[in-house]
Amino acid sequence: MTQNTGWGPVGATGPGGHGGGWGGVPPWGGWPPPTPQPGAIPLRPLALGDMLRGAFAVLRAHGKQLAGVMLAVQAVVLPVMALVVGVAVAVVHAHVGPVFDPPYGRSPGAEDVVPLVVAGSLVFVLLLVVGMLGMAVLVSLCQAVLKEAVMGRPTTSRAMRRAAVRRAPAVAGAMLLTLVIAGAPVFAVLAVWVPLVITVASGNGAPALLGVLPVLLLAALPLTVWLTTRLGLAPAAVVLEGASPVTALRRSAKLVRGDWWRIFGCTLVGGMIAGAVAWLVQMPFNAIGMFAVVPALADQPEGSAPTGGLITALVFAFLAMVFGTTVGQMFQIGFTQLVSGLVYVDQRIRREGLAEAILAELAADRPAAGPDAPSAAPGAPTGA
Repeated sequence: MTQNTGWGPVGATGPGGHGGGWGGVPPWGGWPPPTPQPGAIPLRPLALGDMLRGAFAVLRAHGKQLAGVMLAVQAVVLPVMALVVGVAVAVVHAHVGPVFDPPYGRSPGAEDVVPLVVAGSLVFVLLLVVGMLGMAVLVSLCQAVLKEAVMGRPTTSRAMRRAAVRRAPAVAGAMLLTLVIAGAPVFAVLAVWVPLVITVASGNGAPALLGVLPVLLLAALPLTVWLTTRLGLAPAAVVLEGASPVTALRRSAKLVRGDWWRIFGCTLVGGMIAGAVAWLVQMPFNAIGMFAVVPALADQPEGSAPTGGLITALVFAFLAMVFGTTVGQMFQIGFTQLVSGLVYVDQRIRREGLAEAILAELAADRPAAGPDAPSAAPGAPTGA
């Protein structure tokens, strides 16, 4: 028998598209009572401000757990990426010179070009896989933490790490399918444009043909944005419902249907705020690094080898910029994913009575189901 997580659909909704009739003007006597809020958000349909406040509240309450796991993921992913690139460069190092700096009057031969193309392709694929798996762990982590924050339950880094790693492969699958489906219009444009570039470069076509790319992109990008928004709630469904990648895409499309513009606006504003804050976080560290290097450069004798002071300043500037970038990216990823998860929760509250399911679980005081709990019986989506 599978365990009911308490976040599944509970049947008919109340007035206004959500259970319980929250949000109306209370009549004389103060009825109905104030909206319950066991955790980071009130259990009612959320406005944009509620989502933004909720995302900041989750970061304040669970920042240590999020930061700890995110740093651990980056500590694994970045060295692996550097190792992949380093091994590839070492393997094909002898072929770089003949291709990019061939002797005068000679063209690069296939014996030098082919190894570079093969190595470059392998590096691209490996970096894509490693980067997507690392990002999937971070996305899973944010959604797992969000569930506990909505229900007002404490979390530990160990529990959240286990939940995130367990659902990361499925989240990566959903992300990859979203990339393929939403990116298909742009990929189709490139499939047309690349042959045109080759044709023009060989002298068999008019350069004016290259002007077709902006026209094709103008037609493809709106469709890509529409598909990205329609499928954007899939990672939350994977983690919070235990859904498979394909099922999560269907769930996202179902939840977004009829509310595309509102969901697009909330996601866009959340992303813009995350990007702006991340930039503000990075700027002081970039400035510190620059101010450390400028005096060292001024003291460097012209035409001489770098002094110890200059090397120390460059290392300090590099570390400061890396630290600022890391902190900024952690906030940007975390805040963006939390807003996306709150959009998902909001849609479930509006359409599937999720608020009543959460209150019922809390009232029953039964053991809370973690983000990695088994899903409910087939046939109905289980809760987030």
